[in-house]
Amino acid sequence: MSTAYSESSTERIPGRAWTVRIIGHGGRTASVTCSTAACRMPPRSQDLTALRTFAAAHAAAHAKAATVNPYARCYCGSQRCGAHTDTRTSCAGAVVLILRHDPRVPRVWSLEEVCEMCAPLIANATVLARAARPNRTTTPANRPAATGAAVPAPARPGIAGGFSSAPGEGDPAPVRRARRTSQRPRRQQSGNGQ
Repeated sequence: MSTAYSESSTERIPGRAWTVRIIGHGGRTASVTCSTAACRMPPRSQDLTALRTFAAAHAAAHAKAATVNPYARCYCGSQRCGAHTDTRTSCAGAVVLILRHDPRVPRVWSLEEVCEMCAPLIANATVLARAARPNRTTTPANRPAATGAAVPAPARPGIAGGFSSAPGEGDPAPVRRARRTSQRPRRQQSGNGQ
């Protein structure tokens, strides 16, 4: 008789979170950062409006790429519910993806997988997606992956100095642009040996 290891059907994985932030630098410039290291960000710029537009679109692209995992633990709960310290609750219910963006702090966008109990208690949070109900026949081996699919980054606005649209959005490594090859016309050799 052999004994096989079996995972509990209620085993949970950590809830994911992404933070997109605009950081100011000296010389009246700023840059956009993302908590996902694989994301490619625009260079520093003085055009704060364009950076803000890019940051909001970048957060939206993460939300679009992320499939909410029904087996995720509440990210808020893993942070000891620090986002709603005035109201205590027990984490429960289905997993939802929220966007936190406080208009009084317009330089930070946070996406988090949280439970249905915490979501309405978090200030400036909007529910973007809900986890699909897990199939009863779903086994731990074929559960949804902890990361979303790669998506191209939003088109980058024309910031001083200009830059093009570039990939690199979502959880996995960025999609690479094809390398440009220039083909020069070949010189025809003359038949007289020159």
